[in-house]
Amino acid sequence: MSTYDHYATPVPPGTWDVPASGAARFSWEYDEGRSRLLDLYQRGKDKQWDAAKRIDWDLPVDPTNVMATPDEFCPIYGSRQWDVLNQPEREELGHHLGSWLFSQFLHGEQGALTVAARIVESVPDMDSKFYAATQTMDEARHVELYQRFIRDKIGLYYPMNEDLGRLLADALSDSRWDLPYLGMQVLIEGLALAAFGVHRDVAANPLVKQLLAYVMQDEARHVAFGRLALRDYYAGLTEAERAEREEFVVEGCYLMRNRFRAQEVWERMGFDVAECLEFTDHSPIQQAFRTLLFSRIVPCVKDIGLWGPKVQHAYADLGVLDAAGTDLDALMRDDEDIAERVDEEKAKYASEMAARRAEVDAAISDTGT
Repeated sequence: MSTYDHYATPVPPGTWDVPASGAARFSWEYDEGRSRLLDLYQRGKDKQWDAAKRIDWDLPVDPTNVMATPDEFCPIYGSRQWDVLNQPEREELGHHLGSWLFSQFLHGEQGALTVAARIVESVPDMDSKFYAATQTMDEARHVELYQRFIRDKIGLYYPMNEDLGRLLADALSDSRWDLPYLGMQVLIEGLALAAFGVHRDVAANPLVKQLLAYVMQDEARHVAFGRLALRDYYAGLTEAERAEREEFVVEGCYLMRNRFRAQEVWERMGFDVAECLEFTDHSPIQQAFRTLLFSRIVPCVKDIGLWGPKVQHAYADLGVLDAAGTDLDALMRDDEDIAERVDEEKAKYASEMAARRAEVDAAISDTGT
């Protein structure tokens, strides 16, 4: 059976074609490179892992509450629309919200896979090509694991959010080599990393925690890659060139603000879409969620030097300007540590289960004699 048979709303068969422009750039300088980028490349090689083996796929998931969180985490909890739903309808809504969220993660990772391959082709520096090659493998793994999770544990897909599609198309269709970097590594990956982190920290389901922790371990390196490469390049931009990139950032951030409004779910469920969006726009929990979503983007944009008045005004309008003071390096170290702790907890559990099985086997053996 085809994936197309499991979409909540119909998706036309075939490919989504984004016209690409720009040069494929070759470099004949093989010996020189930035040490921090080459260090990232080494870490990218060292940290490769197999999604089929590292993740405990046998762990159960409730498709009506994928992350095993309380009702309060539903975006419309407490609204008129929520109050009129009976329990089966709330469970159906939970199924669609889980499908929609992880479908957006899946589609975003395919976008990241395509952009990473494009960066290998278009970036002029060999050290950047090296690292982008490891990222391409990472993104393929992320597509693999989110696809398997949705197929086996949720059983329902949602199409790609239109705002994500617009930003992907803008980044891929621009002939300047740095725009895919800026669109994907800073904006799309930055927002996804924050979204993964929020859901990793609130999820009570062990399988979901594993998925998100391990993906974030990779993504932390990807955002660091974008910061290093673009900070060097943007230091030499003219004012006009800088203004063009800042305009791209502003437009992209408003698109990303809309990416996680779940409008497609309200439409699919037959709810009053305007009412649901109005409620979520003013819900304190959702406002806090949006602020957290930009916690990785805002300091990164400032760090790479795109910090003109227009960008700062946009972030003030979005209510996320204070995120400029976030310590990105500390966040990324924490992402690495959490993934390692998940591995340690899995190993401890496996050891305890092995010991328990040995005790049972010994007891059975003693009884038999």
